[in-house]
Amino acid sequence: YVAAVYEHESILSPAPAARVERRSALELMGRNLDIYEQQVLAAARQGAQIIVFPEDGIHGFNFTRSSIYPYLDFLPHSHSGKWNPCREPYLFNDTEVIQRLSCMALKNKIFLVANLGTKQPCGRSDPQCPPDGRFQFNTNVALAADGALLATYRKHNLYFEDAFDTPPEPDYAFFDTPFAGKFGMFTCFDILFFEPAVNLIRQYNLKQIVYPTAWMNQLPLLSAVEFQQAFATAFNVNILAANIHHPTLGMTGSGIYTPVKSFIYHNMESYGGKLIVAEIPVITADYKTNLESNEGFRENLHDSCRTSTSASLDDEVCFKEQEETPGRVSEKGKEQSPPSFYAEMMYDNFTFVPVWGEKGEVQVCANTLCCYLNYRRAVLTDELYALGVFDGLHTVHGTYYVQACALVKCGGLSFSTCGQEVTDATALIDFQLWGNMSTPYIFPLLLTSGVTLDFADHMGWKNNYYFLSKNRTSSGLLTAALYGRWYEKD
Repeated sequence: YVAAVYEHESILSPAPAARVERRSALELMGRNLDIYEQQVLAAARQGAQIIVFPEDGIHGFNFTRSSIYPYLDFLPHSHSGKWNPCREPYLFNDTEVIQRLSCMALKNKIFLVANLGTKQPCGRSDPQCPPDGRFQFNTNVALAADGALLATYRKHNLYFEDAFDTPPEPDYAFFDTPFAGKFGMFTCFDILFFEPAVNLIRQYNLKQIVYPTAWMNQLPLLSAVEFQQAFATAFNVNILAANIHHPTLGMTGSGIYTPVKSFIYHNMESYGGKLIVAEIPVITADYKTNLESNEGFRENLHDSCRTSTSASLDDEVCFKEQEETPGRVSEKGKEQSPPSFYAEMMYDNFTFVPVWGEKGEVQVCANTLCCYLNYRRAVLTDELYALGVFDGLHTVHGTYYVQACALVKCGGLSFSTCGQEVTDATALIDFQLWGNMSTPYIFPLLLTSGVTLDFADHMGWKNNYYFLSKNRTSSGLLTAALYGRWYEKD
C-alpha cells in the first residue's frame, strides 16, 4: 500500500501560557490546518491511501492546563464509526478542528490520522474528574476516506504535559482499512512502555502502526528514526511515524518503516515541513515476529529464518548456526583486557570498556547483564569507541527499567567523552554484539554517520544470548546497541 507521513514545522503561539479566546485559537490552528490541507492533496496525488500527521502539530506546545482550553475540540469518546464530522458538523459544538480534518479525508478520499487536544466534561460523581470539571486529553483521531471518525486514542504516557490528563484506563485503539487491514495507534512517549503500545500489538496481533510524535532526539540511543526503526524490527510491524520539525528544540525524524527497509527524514539543518510517501508491503498476521520467535527465549532458542515476501525487500533476517555465542574471555585474554571505566550516557551511569586496535574481543558486565563484542575495523581511524553496559532503572525524564549493551563512538579521545551525543563517524566496523538479556523485549539499534540507519545482517536469540551482527556498515558507525526494556521492573 502507499503511505504518507508529514513532518510538520508547526506555527506556534507566541505566548502559549496566555489565555486567548476560542476565535484566536481557531485562527492559529487554522494556519496549521491550511498546511495540512496542502499536504493531504499532495499525498493523494502521489497515490497515498493513508496520511499521518505529528503530535502537537495543530496547536503547538508549552501550554498550561487553562491556557490550552480554547484550543480543545469536544470529542465524544464512544462515537467512533458512527459520526462523520464533515457531513454532520451540527451534532456537537466545538468540533471545528475535527470537522476540517474529516473534510480533508473526504475530499481527497484518503485515510487520515492527526493529533489534537480534546475535552470531555465530567461530573462530581466521577472520582477521577479534575477539579475544573473536565478531562483534557492529548488525542489522536483516525478518519476514513469518507470522513467518518473511525477511532480515537488518548495518550497514556504523558511526557511532562501539564495541560493534559492521563485517561482513566489505557485506550487500545485500532481501525480497519480495506488496503492493509488493521492499524494500531499510539503517541510519542508511549513507544517506550508496555501499556498500551506493546499490549495493543500483541493482544490484537497488529502489523501496521500509525504513530504521531513530538520527539526530542537524544543520542546515542534515543534518536527518533533510530528507535522508530528498532521498534518496527523488534515487533515486525510497519510504522508510519510523523514527527514535528523544530531543529532548535532537537525535534526532527519521521519515517515509513518496515522491518527490513526504511524511508526516513532527519534534518537538523533546514526549516519547513517534509512529506514522505512510500509504497510498502502489507505484513500479514501469519508473518512471525522477531519477538514471537523469542517467546521461548529461556528454553534453548530455536534457529529460524524469515524472508520477506516482497521482491523489493529481499533482505533476509536469519539466525545462523555459525553465529557463535560468546565463550568467557580466556584467562590469557583477561590479563590484557582493557580497563573498564564509568561515564554518563543518556543520564545513566554506564560501565564501559574501550574498543582499541583493529580487532579484538571485549566484554563488560553490570548487575546481571554481560555484553560481549567481537570486532574488526577496516581501517584504523583516530576515533575512540567503547562498549557500554547498563542494567538498571532509568530515572531522568521518565522512569523505566533498561538493559542495554551499546557500542558507541565517543565524543573525543578521552574516556569522559564516551556517551556524548555524536552525529558523525568514519570508522567502518564489522562486529558481533551479544548480551545475556533477561527480557525478550530487545530493540536493535544501528545508527550510522549523519544520523542514518543501517540494518543488521543477523540478529536473534541463541542459547539465552541476544546477538546482533553486521559486516561493514554502510557508513561510519555511531551506535550499535541492544536496547532492552524490562517492563516488569519499571
